[in-house]
Amino acid sequence: MTDVRHILVLPDRDAAEEVAEALTHRFEGPHEEPQLVREALAGEDDAEDAQWLVVLEGPGDRYDRRLLDALAGEYEGWLEWD
Repeated sequence: MTDVRHILVLPDRDAAEEVAEALTHRFEGPHEEPQLVREALAGEDDAEDAQWLVVLEGPGDRYDRRLLDALAGEYEGWLEWD
């Protein structure tokens, strides 16, 4: 199975940290830890104007996209993947 990158886009660091912790508990077992990445919005220099990403990589069937999208939605975020 080919690896897929799931990206949960969240409005702030606190939300990203809470989501990463929830994912760690929800998907126990041998897998990569969620990565937190700060993404500055285009043209913005202010640290407050940033989105935070929680990045998960793994086999395409490892994570349920509906569950990930719902979890991101609880924190006013959304799911992207490639």
